[in-house]
Amino acid sequence: MSVTEIALRLLISAVVGYLLGSLPSGVIVGRVFGNVDPRAGGSGKTGATNVLRTMGKGPAIMVAVLDVAKGAAAVLLARFIFLPAGPGASLELQNLSAVAQAVGGLAALLGHNYSVFIHFTGGRGVATGAGALLAMTPLGMLIGVVGLVVVVLLTRYVSLGSITAAALAAIVTVVLTLLGHDLWPHAVFAVIGSAFIIASHKDNIERLLHGTERKLGQPAT
Repeated sequence: MSVTEIALRLLISAVVGYLLGSLPSGVIVGRVFGNVDPRAGGSGKTGATNVLRTMGKGPAIMVAVLDVAKGAAAVLLARFIFLPAGPGASLELQNLSAVAQAVGGLAALLGHNYSVFIHFTGGRGVATGAGALLAMTPLGMLIGVVGLVVVVLLTRYVSLGSITAAALAAIVTVVLTLLGHDLWPHAVFAVIGSAFIIASHKDNIERLLHGTERKLGQPAT
């Protein structure tokens, strides 16, 4: 496989990943459930947490599932279609495929937070990042989810749970890679994706520090 062909396949992974991530699940579900735009209330984001505040549990679950699915789809398309590494493939080809997966996953995160379809607005990337990591490193994603659930149950701050989950997922993926159980491109995705997700919670972090962050179950204002 030539350098040009590899570059083209990586570019396709990035473009398709971005377009998948850009699909505004929260806005689409909002239109189905009473033509409500989640950006008009709460945090102004399109993710499941704000949909929960503005539209309720049912729509929020649908948005979460769709957001996870588009992150996973971006990675799986890269793995099996755009730059596949079948059984018995060389380590070099496995790593190239993993690079394509990481590129697709990061592009999906970017698209979710800055969607071309809704004037470059969006969510915070938690569910989409979880979907991408699920397709790359399921154990990292699982431990991240456990961390999220524990923190939310203890504090009722979804934002704090999301930040904790992102950090834990990155740490676990890096440890697995160091132990030889994963590929470095996946670890790079986990670290960059985690930093991107945490940075997207900048306003939440400020409210947490000032004691003004909304807890789970509080109505949107």
